[in-house]
Amino acid sequence: MRLPHRHSLLWKLIGLLAVLCLLVVSLQVDVSQRIQEATARLPAPTRQVLTDYAQQAEAAWHERGAAGVDEFLNTLRAREQVWAVVVDEHHSLSSQALTRLERRKLDFVRRIDWPVGRPGGRPTFYIPFSDGQSRLVMELPLHLDPRKDNGRWNILLQHVLPASLALLFGVLLYRVLISPLVILRRQANALSAGDLASRVGPQVTRRRDELGELARAFDHMAERLESTVVLQRRLLRDLSHELRTPLSRLRVAGEREPDPTALRQRLEREVQGMERLIGSTLELVWLDTERPSMPVEAVEMEPLWDLLREDACFESGWSSERLPCELPAGVWVLGNLNGLAQALENILRNAIRHSPEQGVVRLTGKLEGDFWHLCIQDQGPGIEPDKLEQIFLPFTRLNAARPGGDGYGLGLSIARSIVQLQGGTLWAQNTTPGLCLHLRLKVYKL
Repeated sequence: MRLPHRHSLLWKLIGLLAVLCLLVVSLQVDVSQRIQEATARLPAPTRQVLTDYAQQAEAAWHERGAAGVDEFLNTLRAREQVWAVVVDEHHSLSSQALTRLERRKLDFVRRIDWPVGRPGGRPTFYIPFSDGQSRLVMELPLHLDPRKDNGRWNILLQHVLPASLALLFGVLLYRVLISPLVILRRQANALSAGDLASRVGPQVTRRRDELGELARAFDHMAERLESTVVLQRRLLRDLSHELRTPLSRLRVAGEREPDPTALRQRLEREVQGMERLIGSTLELVWLDTERPSMPVEAVEMEPLWDLLREDACFESGWSSERLPCELPAGVWVLGNLNGLAQALENILRNAIRHSPEQGVVRLTGKLEGDFWHLCIQDQGPGIEPDKLEQIFLPFTRLNAARPGGDGYGLGLSIARSIVQLQGGTLWAQNTTPGLCLHLRLKVYKL
């Protein structure tokens, strides 16, 4: 099974899960260790409290003897609720002797600067008097135990911390995965509601994972849909306008033409014109909506131009000298022969239609890397620079700018669509004199 590419969502999700697990484990271990180290020994304020108790016990012993010690121990036990005794090296300094259990307990006491001991235990500390022989021995009061909050810390580390990190992971997951899906859903709803200009936008399309690919595909689909709908609306509007003229002429001819022969000729001419108009329009719609896959092959340009020149001379009455081919020898391009012939024929007819008397239309070209840059140049007056792209729109006829007003303005639109389907480009540029149609077609390498 092939692994996803390195920008795939799979790796992002794995990374997030790995970071979450590492954070949970490392934080629990590190924080637990730090808490244990911080609570392993009595802090200075606690040691001072125990030292003060020892000083009070020593003062009571010196002032009143065993009675003073008894009073001090009763007060200490009542206040702190702990076990406590005052002893020397051999016996208790209070009036009550030590029990066997208490004597055994004295074997497990520790100094106040020693570790507290295992968690959950009740440690017992001794604080020596100034003479170094007697001492106060007492259990550590709960409120002085540095480990008293360890239970809460354990709850935080074992429950709150994983829950917080899981919440953070959920937020990151939402930003990585859910948020782009919400944007896509919103734009899809807008598109289904008729907003053809709706786009996902760069926030998602700049991503290099599957969601970015989906967003780019969505935007491409929306652009295709918008351009197709706009084109079809324009074609429907323009086609209905173009059909009104021949239909009006037919109606007038039917009402006013007394000669049946002339009426039949008029009828045939207008029907042929409408057939060409409808056929060209349907072809343009088919090219735009279906985007057929044209098989490409090696096409030699000079013989193709000779064939097109022969047909053009027959139709227009031009001499072949007015349609010269000035290409270098051996110009082979990669394209569809029939499609390329149709595109060049439309360009050539348009150039002849708008050429002056005795004008010349020539084919030139040069090699540019992996492309042949071909130029079909006429000697007409050219067109306004801001309208160079308009001539490739359907039903565009710039009669005021160039001579020759017949035709429906579909030829160049069809030519550009065919050239683009073959991986080429077609654009127009004014020259001195005339207009030049530029084609870039892929080189066929022999």
